Amino acid sequence: MFKLWFDLDPLVPFYPYPCITSQTQGNSFSNGYLRSQLAFPSNGEKNGQKDQEAVAVIGMGSKSEPLLSNRNAKSGGDGKGNDFWKQPDGLGYKPCLEFSSEYRRGSEVIVKNRRKYLLVVVSGGMNQQRNQIVDAVVIARILGAALVVPILQVNVIWGDESEFSDIFDLEHFKRVLANDVRIVSSLPSTHIRTRPVEESRTPLHVSPQWIRARYLKRLNREGVLLLRGLDSRLSKDLPSDLQKLRCKVAFNALRFAPSILELGNRLAERMRSKGPYLALHLRMEKDVWVRTGCLPGLSPEYDEIINNERKRRPELLTGRSNMTYHDRILAGLCPLNAMEVTRLLRALGAPKDARIYWAGGQPLGGKEALMPLTREFAHFYNKEDIALPGELEPFAKRASLMAAIDYIVSEKSDVFMPSHGGNMGHAIQGHRAYAGHKKYITPNKRHMLPYFLNSSLPESEFNRIIKDLHRDSLGQPELRDSKTGRDVTKYPVPECMCKNSHTHSSS
Repeated sequence: MFKLWFDLDPLVPFYPYPCITSQTQGNSFSNGYLRSQLAFPSNGEKNGQKDQEAVAVIGMGSKSEPLLSNRNAKSGGDGKGNDFWKQPDGLGYKPCLEFSSEYRRGSEVIVKNRRKYLLVVVSGGMNQQRNQIVDAVVIARILGAALVVPILQVNVIWGDESEFSDIFDLEHFKRVLANDVRIVSSLPSTHIRTRPVEESRTPLHVSPQWIRARYLKRLNREGVLLLRGLDSRLSKDLPSDLQKLRCKVAFNALRFAPSILELGNRLAERMRSKGPYLALHLRMEKDVWVRTGCLPGLSPEYDEIINNERKRRPELLTGRSNMTYHDRILAGLCPLNAMEVTRLLRALGAPKDARIYWAGGQPLGGKEALMPLTREFAHFYNKEDIALPGELEPFAKRASLMAAIDYIVSEKSDVFMPSHGGNMGHAIQGHRAYAGHKKYITPNKRHMLPYFLNSSLPESEFNRIIKDLHRDSLGQPELRDSKTGRDVTKYPVPECMCKNSHTHSSS
């Protein structure tokens, strides 16, 4: 058994992402928008600022690539680089999981039940599976059933055969939820030969009343219910106690397995050793471009690769299949590429010597796809760059475990920004909110686009506009109930966070 916490190993030299000499080719949007229009303004306008005082260089074992302290970071845009690390006002919100007396009374009966058992098969990538596990616990509570440890279905894209206990701390999961839902590792001998009631076509966004009406009678009769395909099946608008249970599962019970937690914490410590750091979740993998109906903009050749793959496998395109690429990018539905991420960070004041951790899979185009970022930000690392030799070996070829490591380092960063929406970004948004509303930049893609395309706009004006567009998109508290259908694990205020003195109860 691994120890839960981590050892503070000696820090090792950090090396920036290898320099890239190949040049990207000029490229056009399929509907006439020049990708070169998204490049940095060519008017050469400068802010006229003088260099700040030289920052202290603290040796890390590499004389050729010394690390600069971010505490005196130079500006990357408007001369106020340190403002980039400023955290949003959390307005005094703190975790608050105070369950009602009715819920607590119901718990006494539910955890003693030995008659009803819920089996679930969760699918997708690690973060998608995580969301379904949260809902599985809530459904078990609704039905008054014990939950058998969820089965993780092998994903055709991820190809990872990890089990629940490979990714999450199973004993911690059971212990935290002991007063809410009984978690068992397997069906008892009394039920092992029972043919379960199986359901694989649960509609989207069903209510607790629907679940009871549909399943409870059959579950009481047969004793075992098997559910598949839980993604987004349970309504986001639930009674307060069930919303709190969602938060309890997502933020307290689902802790990563000790070996993953140990390495993730160690890598986060290395990133923070010289001051604050930014984490980016870059969605630039081949399958992302195919599924979103968008193009990477690296070259006509890469765009053709994506178009051909999409024609060959049209089932991969997710939603709004009648929209053209032009329509998608104007609607803000496309992932940002490296050039767009770089321009956005510059406009928001990211210092040029900011330490950046990037999470995500191999980008289409490899190092060339990342070149705008590596040219602008020298201290640009992923887990392979900062891990010691052999540290990642136990997790090799296990996509879910690698994603969990990225999750830990990203969640612990001072600033986090995804290049596109998705399960990981949504989960980290909620996690950072629950941890005190740590800075989380949500790119306002739809409103940014006209300014990205305007190459005549002076850089100082571009930066001012972009900052103004993101003034309310930096991780400030947002009320979940201000819009219907919001997930409480993404927006934990007000059900799971409050301002009163009873902040940490989760009984």
